[in-house]
Amino acid sequence: MTEPRPPEPAALCMAGLLALAMAMGIGRFAFTPLMPLMLRDGLIDTAAGAELAAANYVGYLLGALTAARLARAPLRLLRGGLVGVVLLTAASAWTVHGPLAWGVRGLAGVCSAWVLVAASTWCLRELAAAGHGRLGAWIYVGVGTGITGAGLLAWLGGRQPSQALWLELAALAALGSMAVGLLLRGQHDRGTSTAALPAPDNGRGQGRVVLCYGSFGFGYIVPATFLPAMARMQVDDPLVFGLAWPLFGLAAAVSVAAAARWLSAWPRRRVWAWAQALMAVGSALPLLGRSPALLALSAVLVGGTFMVATMAGLQWARELLPANPTGLLARMTSAFAAGQIAGPLVVRAAGPWLPPGLDAVGLGSALAALLLAATAAWLAWGAATVPRPRAVSVPPAPGG
Repeated sequence: MTEPRPPEPAALCMAGLLALAMAMGIGRFAFTPLMPLMLRDGLIDTAAGAELAAANYVGYLLGALTAARLARAPLRLLRGGLVGVVLLTAASAWTVHGPLAWGVRGLAGVCSAWVLVAASTWCLRELAAAGHGRLGAWIYVGVGTGITGAGLLAWLGGRQPSQALWLELAALAALGSMAVGLLLRGQHDRGTSTAALPAPDNGRGQGRVVLCYGSFGFGYIVPATFLPAMARMQVDDPLVFGLAWPLFGLAAAVSVAAAARWLSAWPRRRVWAWAQALMAVGSALPLLGRSPALLALSAVLVGGTFMVATMAGLQWARELLPANPTGLLARMTSAFAAGQIAGPLVVRAAGPWLPPGLDAVGLGSALAALLLAATAAWLAWGAATVPRPRAVSVPPAPGG
């Protein structure tokens, strides 16, 4: 069988960017800007909206847990996950009640996690094998780009029925997935050829890396979930709420692009530490007050760092286990998903038990800030002590 020509680095970056934009911006996060419109249309109530969001979180966790086995063929998993995102987004237009709706949102979360792990595994591996490993940061611009695109579509088309917007998002996901297919035309899963890759870390500190990434999931989701509610109590302007989500995505996209452009020479661990530290500050700001200015600054700090932390964390996992990072990537994504599920649950469970004068959101923000600060300190403390990876040759694995 003739070995296909390696894809161009630009095509690899664009394929990964578009894949994450479709899977995460639409499959994972599109429910956030559409939920208020579904409430407006009477399709769901607040309780049902919370259940559908939780189903997506659980599905994301299940997808991460199963990705390690399935991602032995990452390119196949990436393509299959994108097909699932398209079909499930379309199905979301009609399945809004009961177990079937939970299943659709849950499976959308599964497919999103599959694409994230598969794209991180395959694109980063191929870029490293071609000697362009630093370009891998650009694929994570796709998450913020997808969030921005889905948010703008919901904002500009907000007068339409929410069901029509779901179908439009499905069409957008289909176009993006077709573009990914064209960029990767002729490629198939295969082992990495001999190339200069970082030497493995022999598993040192992997548990702590997973713990840091799980703390990041908890720390990010608390402000991401409750900042809109806090802002709604301060400014009663629907246009502001409609723009909040695309601006959040724009901050994520711009921050990742800036990190890819100006921080490419920094050790990934150090980039992750700084991103997590800034996120800790953003999580703590609502403790100082609930003014619109403080809430806006909190949103910028959290929105502008959560994808930088994602990018740097997954890239560092690739450096720790260059030959086969899929298992570590899946464990990190699982920990992130578990932390993401735990955040709102902790806030909800703590509410009835707090003494007067304390609120559950404040407690959650404080806990998120403490976890983020502690893990950022560990990442920063060890950044100077980790030796720079040396180049080794990785023999080719059997073709797939």
